[in-house]
Amino acid sequence: MGDTPPPPEATPPPPPPVTSGSPTDFLKNVVGKRVVVRLTSGVDYRGVLSCLDGYMNIALEQTEEHVNGIVTNRYGDAFIRGNNVLYISAAEPL
Repeated sequence: MGDTPPPPEATPPPPPPVTSGSPTDFLKNVVGKRVVVRLTSGVDYRGVLSCLDGYMNIALEQTEEHVNGIVTNRYGDAFIRGNNVLYISAAEPL
């Protein structure tokens, strides 16, 4: 039989590129972009990261509040106190 490669549609997509860098580099790259901020309570805030400080206090624009995956509120601007933040992730490719 053969050692023919599988058809192109059967090959899995390549893994995403591995980006190395510090958390500070990541945060600098996501300012002005859409992010997901997860709070320690489990609530997600999704919006455009306007700015943040050394205490991880966060200002978001065009903010949506998500509880259990459902949009519960929309805010123009939102300020999140840093001690409530569990993590920040990019909502769009960097």
